[in-house]
Amino acid sequence: MRRVRIFDTTLRDGEQAPGASLNAKEKLEIARQLARLKVDVIEAGFPASSKGDFDAVRTVGREIKGPVICGLGRCLRGDIEAVAEALRGAKRWRIHTFISTSDIHIQKQLRKSPEEVLAMARAAVRLARRFTDDVEFSPMDATRSRMEYLARVVEAAVKEGATTVNIPDTVGYTTPAEFGKLIANLFEMVPALRNVTVSVHCHNDLGLAVANSLAGVEAGVNQVECSVNGIGERAGNASLEEIVMALHTRRSHYNCETGVRTEEIVRTSRLVARLAGMPVQPNKAIVGANAFAHEAGIHQDGVLKGRDTYEIMTPQSVGLTESRFVLGKHSGRHMLSRKLEELGVKVSAAKLERIYDALMALADKKKHIYDEDIMTLVEDETGVVAEVFRLEDLEISSGSHKVPTAVVTLSKGKRKMSAQGRGDGPVDATYKAIDKITGLSPRLLDYGLRAISAGKDAQGEVTVRIRGEKGRETFGRGASTDVVEASAKAYVDAVNRLLRKPPAGKSARALDRF
Repeated sequence: MRRVRIFDTTLRDGEQAPGASLNAKEKLEIARQLARLKVDVIEAGFPASSKGDFDAVRTVGREIKGPVICGLGRCLRGDIEAVAEALRGAKRWRIHTFISTSDIHIQKQLRKSPEEVLAMARAAVRLARRFTDDVEFSPMDATRSRMEYLARVVEAAVKEGATTVNIPDTVGYTTPAEFGKLIANLFEMVPALRNVTVSVHCHNDLGLAVANSLAGVEAGVNQVECSVNGIGERAGNASLEEIVMALHTRRSHYNCETGVRTEEIVRTSRLVARLAGMPVQPNKAIVGANAFAHEAGIHQDGVLKGRDTYEIMTPQSVGLTESRFVLGKHSGRHMLSRKLEELGVKVSAAKLERIYDALMALADKKKHIYDEDIMTLVEDETGVVAEVFRLEDLEISSGSHKVPTAVVTLSKGKRKMSAQGRGDGPVDATYKAIDKITGLSPRLLDYGLRAISAGKDAQGEVTVRIRGEKGRETFGRGASTDVVEASAKAYVDAVNRLLRKPPAGKSARALDRF
């Protein structure tokens, strides 16, 4: 089976995405994870572009073992010497040099003649070979270049000693059929290409980067250049995770394999998303939050009966623990019944039907259905009465030079209780006062505030999530034009849920699970 090398350019082309700038420490952290992922080549940066990038490439080259560490430079002496200097201490390293070959770039950007560009390409590869025997050459904007001229430049680069020739679709212009034909034509016009590594580097301007890269694989290339989460210039690069899992899942079709440790894919994706400050869209293939999530009742039923009915790869194969079943307006009774079993609740068929109807009505009103929502529906149906604290009064004393103090009055049935709390802010003081009254000290896990109406007198909705002593977690919501009051209402609501008694047929131990 043919081996396809994975050339990761997250730290170079990926970092060129607007807003995705990485410092040397962040680059090194990502490079370490890429080594655990077992990519073949890490393009660490463009040393001539800045001192910071030079230092980052040098650090990655010295610290990372396993993958080949690559630096990029234009077909200019200074750029190539900068790469060589930055990577001098690396165990395995590569110089990657490039120059444009399309008429539009040659005439409008380089403002040189085709012969001058050809001479620059020859000289650059020749110089690079003086420093290392691992040299990659890229004819930039290859897919908009004249075929005869592209072949001349590629052939010259190979003759000068390039060991890898990369064919980039720099502006994401080509289509899979066109790109596959271009690669096939180059193999025919430049027979020497069969003696070197042939690579592709596709951009996603038309959403075809992965498809074009795979067309290149089908045409015979044995290296694909890509980035984690597909980040990069403009619309980005071909996504590493999509390339790897396409070759992995459809191995029999492509008759190819990679050396990537696929179980590290999700971990790598999340690291890059966090450090680059570029969240992954929920419906992103392979690594999106919804990639292994099922809400539709037909799909849920199928996966419960046999995973391969709707999943072509396992979540474990990319580093997740399991598929995710989402209860919503498209879910079926089978999924609700399964969720109730997980929560330790047993109900009759008639009650299940009523709970399902209530769930559908709730799902029309809110996007996310939590376990607490389901338990509320169960309690409404089974007639369970919670031990309820009610917020009766709240007084706050706070200022720039005063320790915030809150006096809270809660009622429990006909009894009213008050307590005072002091804290870092009015909300903290309020929560400490409530804890004194209830005798609980749950841990605040999450606090969110949003406006639910417009204007200066807008209502604020506060959502909190707390964890009790036994590890049980609940949430609470509260709304008011006073955000401190809304915070108090949300906290009391969460405490009430924490104190809620188990429904009939449900053990307290099972309740502790959520």
